[in-house]
Amino acid sequence: MIIMKRKTYIYSLALSAGLMLINGCASKLDVSPTQSIDEEAALTTSRDVEVTLIGAYDGLQDIDVYGGAFQYSSELLGNSDELGFGGTFQNLLEMYNKQITTANATALATWRDSYVTINRCNNVLSALDIVDEDKRERIEGEAKFIRGSLFFELVKLYAKTWGDGDNAQNPGVPLVLTPTRVVTDADKKARNSVAEVYAQVLDDLKSAKALLPESNTNYANKYAAAAQLSRVYLMQSNFAAARDEANEVIESGEFPLVEDFESLFFTFLNNGGANPEEYIFSMIVTQQDGVNDMNTFFGTTIDDIPGTAGRGDIRVTAKHRSLYEAGDVRGDYFVSTNNTFTQKHLDNYGNVLIFRSAEMYLTRAETNFRLGTVVGATPLADINKIRVRAGLKAATTLTLASILKERHLELAFEGHTLHDLRRNKLNVGTLPYNSPRLILPIPQREIDVNKQLVQNEGYN
Repeated sequence: MIIMKRKTYIYSLALSAGLMLINGCASKLDVSPTQSIDEEAALTTSRDVEVTLIGAYDGLQDIDVYGGAFQYSSELLGNSDELGFGGTFQNLLEMYNKQITTANATALATWRDSYVTINRCNNVLSALDIVDEDKRERIEGEAKFIRGSLFFELVKLYAKTWGDGDNAQNPGVPLVLTPTRVVTDADKKARNSVAEVYAQVLDDLKSAKALLPESNTNYANKYAAAAQLSRVYLMQSNFAAARDEANEVIESGEFPLVEDFESLFFTFLNNGGANPEEYIFSMIVTQQDGVNDMNTFFGTTIDDIPGTAGRGDIRVTAKHRSLYEAGDVRGDYFVSTNNTFTQKHLDNYGNVLIFRSAEMYLTRAETNFRLGTVVGATPLADINKIRVRAGLKAATTLTLASILKERHLELAFEGHTLHDLRRNKLNVGTLPYNSPRLILPIPQREIDVNKQLVQNEGYN
């Protein structure tokens, strides 16, 4: 997507309380946001709707959304001593220790900023009849892709995972599907069930996939929707559907595996801001706009690599590095100063990766293996594409454990860890996959304003 900081014509609201801006350091800014807007003046032209959609993309790349928080929350919550933390931010330290409070700044900002962005999408979707006809399907598809993606990320972080008990009874997150322009009691919504949220996610993403073009510059296209659908189905253990979506992305030929693993990163330093061919969708960062919070926390300044930066808060431990076989180039893709850091996030202006085709190969391999099918390729062939690219010998046999290990190493530090562990019902250290300590709290500030919301288990 293209990141553009522009003022939209619709001032969006989180559910009720998400109006005060809070940065990642938990410092507060005293802001008086617009809480209502004249219905007649809101969206009157196709251009108004298009600018509002740009605002939705701007919200999507926010540091507390896909600009980093979704990804680092998964890595910190899913960490089993493969990461170390040396930072001072209390919000990240709480996630690292699995001792999260209801005032956690990331839990609040991610909830708030996600619903702000969802509301922008709802404004777009409410005004499709005034959009120029030749743009209408694409704009609807992009808005639904963004909305469906955000509901998916929210339900993964703030609710029990799919299959942990009764999906129809477990509280998920509120489904807000119409614009909020003047906050009333009717806008204070209860949490929908996990099953209801997943149903809406699938409805949005399937509609988006049908509406979006195959090519859409740096914005979401059909294959971004297919990649996201593959993730959703995998979380639901709907292996056939996950396999088929991943296979469609692979078979399109639009996102070939690059030959050199190391060329996948340093998108600004090495590629001038351009994505490698393997990238399906990312948040674009430039010197003028956009922030990569994976760089902020995983990155560090390396004197002999100009353009690197980062706080160096999240380090890689020997436990993780010991998982790689001898000769694996991924096992050498670290840099050591006083601590060891992944090189994936050193680029100060690197794009924030969301989907790349290696994930699709790994998903196709896993699902074909589980189902005993050979759609697109054998599981062994798909795994060996990843292994050989990493400088390893081709495997001759596979187990589910070896496939999951390959996935863990290939996609390390890209935001998959917690969700892969939970969907496979694997422990996180000594915590069971369904521990309440692996679920973010509903922000207390939201509960204080909206009495319809119930708190997650384990939080006061």
